[in-house]
Amino acid sequence: MKRKSLVIITLLSVFFLIIGCGKKTEGNKTNSGDKKVIKYGKASGPYTVLFEKAIIPILEKKGYKFEVVEFSDLLQNDTALNEGDIDVNVEQHTAYMNNFNDSQKGNLVALTPIPTVPAGIFSSKHKSLNELKDGAKIAIPSDASNAARGYNLLQKAGWIKLNENINVAKATQKDIKENTHKLEIVEMDSANIPRSLDDFDYAVIPGSIVYSAGINPSTVLLQEDILNHLLLQVVVKKGNENSDWAKAIVEAYHSDEFKKYMEQNNKGLWFIPNNK
Repeated sequence: MKRKSLVIITLLSVFFLIIGCGKKTEGNKTNSGDKKVIKYGKASGPYTVLFEKAIIPILEKKGYKFEVVEFSDLLQNDTALNEGDIDVNVEQHTAYMNNFNDSQKGNLVALTPIPTVPAGIFSSKHKSLNELKDGAKIAIPSDASNAARGYNLLQKAGWIKLNENINVAKATQKDIKENTHKLEIVEMDSANIPRSLDDFDYAVIPGSIVYSAGINPSTVLLQEDILNHLLLQVVVKKGNENSDWAKAIVEAYHSDEFKKYMEQNNKGLWFIPNNK
């Protein structure tokens, strides 16, 4: 009799434990969508700084709180986002995000375009594009999406010609059909370009690196045309795009309060998308 009672008690305990775990899991799913504490990833650059100065204050008025997790580069930032260690980052364009998803089997999605600092051609040796000489040494970013920006910007400068009918977001050195100036184009890590400026005649530098390196943006010799795939984005892991907190972030970027902030603080640095 005692053994039978012990078996019944054990079975009941297991049953209630399973029920409890099910409720806990269901509760966690609800909390993930309605949560009020948002973890965001931060690397060097102007986009998270803008998020902190202009977007967080708007969301704090709605009861949201924030925790920052700092990373040394965007790849680490995206990896953490993809693994669910953080909730959001604002440091990449769709071209970079798509490349991450393809190369790292990621599941990241973009929610809305945000103000973007264009890439540009800079030089510590020359004050004009017209000073270009044959055989000049040019630095451009090495990661796939920003390298493509570099080749497109060199074409805009009239220094090279790319093959027609290519995907401009994926342009590579192999797509150059004319290099009449016999330029030596060197791909290197974007973060290292500013400190290596003296080693090159000209360099293509992404806007975020211009900001973090303290380069005066007014010294740019030529800026890129911002295409849709180069607009910076609010990025989350797939499955979170319809959560209340994600929608609140998007609404903050589209708000009149944020628009007013940008009008007062742009100073010619930012390209502002037409969010409606």
